Amino acid sequence: MGAENAITVENLTKRYDGFTLKDVSFQVPSGSIVGFIGENGAGKSTTIKALLGLMPIDGGQIEVLGHKILAGEKDVTWREQIGVVFDECNFPLGLKVKDVQKVMKNIYRTWEEGKFRDYMERFEIPLNKKIKELSKGMKMKLSIAAALSHDSRLLILDEATSGLDPVVRSEILDIFREFIEDEEHTIFISSHITSDIEKIADYVMLIHKGRLLFTEDKDKLLYNYGIVRCSKKQAQLIPGDIIVGKEEREYETSVLIRDKNKLEESGFFREAEQTGSSSCVVDRATIEDMLLYIVKS
Repeated sequence: MGAENAITVENLTKRYDGFTLKDVSFQVPSGSIVGFIGENGAGKSTTIKALLGLMPIDGGQIEVLGHKILAGEKDVTWREQIGVVFDECNFPLGLKVKDVQKVMKNIYRTWEEGKFRDYMERFEIPLNKKIKELSKGMKMKLSIAAALSHDSRLLILDEATSGLDPVVRSEILDIFREFIEDEEHTIFISSHITSDIEKIADYVMLIHKGRLLFTEDKDKLLYNYGIVRCSKKQAQLIPGDIIVGKEEREYETSVLIRDKNKLEESGFFREAEQTGSSSCVVDRATIEDMLLYIVKS
């Protein structure tokens, strides 16, 4: 477990009634943005709570910024370098925006007043407004600004962009890109808005029913995966080891494959042509396609 990884998780297991997060292992390299995807109830929030030491775990080891996480430990100074944003604004709604300063200054020794004010100016959030008067987008920007204003090296976001309009999301994604520019900073972001993950992540992790199915380099993922659209008969010619999932309709079968080159090398196109069915096409697969096909199959 080295400093080249901001987060290292080994065989994390957590059991609930009717749900188990089982043997989850992954690493988040320092200086990267890792997107964490999966359907609701797949285990994303449970994993994030475990990373933050907010609950006891049943097995495994977690290290964040070189610190071994133990639930219920008394020393929490290590958390000063972690900015956390959940999908709801967690500040008391009766507070004015400027009062957030006073609260945060008492919690974080590393609080940077100037930085926070700069974000408020940039986001056009009035300091004298009460938090309950802010729109959902402004509340989220306020939470993100607070998370970035105390010398955070690691930003952990749980569905932070959900429910925001595309313009606000785009603005927030720009801030995330700036945050990791110096390669000392890292972002771990869970989201079911896969298009956001596709835009900014370096790596993608997919969790399904409490099991981590893959951690992949995003660009390789988008380059290698594809959707073959063909007839039912032609779909039977695709090598089984590259099929991730398939969807059969009356006139067309769509098959998600994990390796377009292997498909080419297998002689599939030559054989498919000989079936006399209509021609096959291979489309680009988005991260959303991967999630949908995997969950369905």
